[in-house]
Amino acid sequence: MAIIGRRNTLSIERASGPGLYLNGGALGEILLPGRYITKATVPGAKLDVFVYLDSEDRLVATTETPRAMVGEFACLKVVSINLRIGAFLDWGLPKDLLLPFREQETPVRVGESVVALVYLDQKTNRIVASTRLRRQLGRPQNTYRDGQSVNLVITGKTPLGYNAIVENDCFGLLYHDKLAVPLTIGQKVRGFVRTVRHGGKLDLSLDAAGYKRVAPLKEQIVDLLEVQGGSLAFDDNSSPEIIRATFGCSKKAFKQALGALYKSRRIAFKNPGIELLDNSTFSPGR
Repeated sequence: MAIIGRRNTLSIERASGPGLYLNGGALGEILLPGRYITKATVPGAKLDVFVYLDSEDRLVATTETPRAMVGEFACLKVVSINLRIGAFLDWGLPKDLLLPFREQETPVRVGESVVALVYLDQKTNRIVASTRLRRQLGRPQNTYRDGQSVNLVITGKTPLGYNAIVENDCFGLLYHDKLAVPLTIGQKVRGFVRTVRHGGKLDLSLDAAGYKRVAPLKEQIVDLLEVQGGSLAFDDNSSPEIIRATFGCSKKAFKQALGALYKSRRIAFKNPGIELLDNSTFSPGR
């Protein structure tokens, strides 16, 4: 059966003037409007589509992908407000996403970007949004371990650091003293569980701990050196922002990786920049 608010692989049942009708199982036939049909589409083929209700509450399919599907969080822009029902968010589809007044943690304004959960209203089968994140997220449903790599969505700044949603599942905290660069609300980043505290609360980091972060980073630096002809304009004096944007790590981790490469005689410092040395016996993981 097709699932509303998710991508589905559905077979073509028949063609009509408005487009193609797809087999939605218990949901019945689902229209794929003509503007999404290509010359490569043939009768009986299976298509990867997103299923939702259009502006007239009809079940439809699209080959486009929204910025977030049901059960996911994303930073979405407020594009309009209806004084009777709520705000509308741009989520990347022709029909904007409703953020009802009752689901707003605080009133929103046109032009503002908000972190919201996309969910399915079980009474109406309509896909709607909620910014009442604390109500949506409680104790972790998954089991996390120290050092685990996780996907994060930054939701807000606090005196201690940044709150982040971990794997669309629960909240965690990134501490200011563990960050080399500022983050932005709604930013999606890859991070790590630093500590699982009592009650399942998670302390987070953008970098893996100890040698676990240095070994793959050494390999990443060597790979980029080889691609760039053996030299790079990065060294100990490079800015934390540029290092984070290029290598996805803190300046501290980058300096540790450079130090390890230098000690193993794999690189030389050119002041500025680094140069790859000829060392056929070197293995970045050593």
